[in-house]
Amino acid sequence: MTGQGHASRQTDQGSILVEVRTVNNRGFKCTLRSSDALSGFDSRIETLARSLIHRGSVSLSILWKRPIAQSIPQIDQDVLQGYFRQLQAGRKALGDEQATIDLAQLAMLPGVVIQSQTDGRDNKELWDTIEQTIRDTFENLNSMREQEGAHMAETLLNDCDAIGRHVEEIQTLAPRCIEAYQTRLETKVQRLLAKHEVEVSKIDLLREVQIYADRADFSEEITRLASHLKMIRGVIRGSAEVAKDPEPTGRKLEFIVQELLRETNTIGSKASDTDISAHVVEIKCAIERMRELVQNLE
Repeated sequence: MTGQGHASRQTDQGSILVEVRTVNNRGFKCTLRSSDALSGFDSRIETLARSLIHRGSVSLSILWKRPIAQSIPQIDQDVLQGYFRQLQAGRKALGDEQATIDLAQLAMLPGVVIQSQTDGRDNKELWDTIEQTIRDTFENLNSMREQEGAHMAETLLNDCDAIGRHVEEIQTLAPRCIEAYQTRLETKVQRLLAKHEVEVSKIDLLREVQIYADRADFSEEITRLASHLKMIRGVIRGSAEVAKDPEPTGRKLEFIVQELLRETNTIGSKASDTDISAHVVEIKCAIERMRELVQNLE
């Protein structure tokens, strides 16, 4: 599911700015961009993101703006003065009192400039701020995703209703398949009998029709289709049982939609009626739309 969110927090250690964007993906993929000073938190940040969202390609950006006093490298005055005194002594020893001492060059000597050592790795207060800001960001993200999810759920329910109507039509047409087969069989048999002057009892014909009827019976598939549709509606509407299930809704719906397609294919292979075949095609189209949607649901 697509969406975006952002949040920020201000503390004595500076400001934390977090932005997140998500696009559709069957699995979970996180791309993290953060300040170099926060690199020690990368694994914890990705673990937190994975706990807050189960599906989608996630682009997460975290910026730490520290106070100027913390972000500017410091000069070690003792080391600088030590270098300066040694250079003065060296200048005197060489007898060149006019030689200049360049402070800019001194600053490049080892130990003069002290880079900030704060990478935040062991800073619990900083991590707490980052964690809460990330959670706030994902709350904003979920608000947007919920709107998209509501629209997707409505579309899925509409497809369920459409499939249900086609299933009802198939149930109505099912007896016609047997009657049509019996008519075709009787016509063929009568044509052959007339040609070869042989008689076949009505019982034998009915027995053959019954064998076909048993082989072409798809009432069990119809029952399972109705059960799967009911299950999909229950998952989408968030029944109490589903709410307690840790399995992501999208993945659960994927499995059910696969079963829908399996039952529909079986009906299509058993039915020899062109009208039923047309309904089967429409059901498959609806299932394909559902399959594409549920792959992106959380």
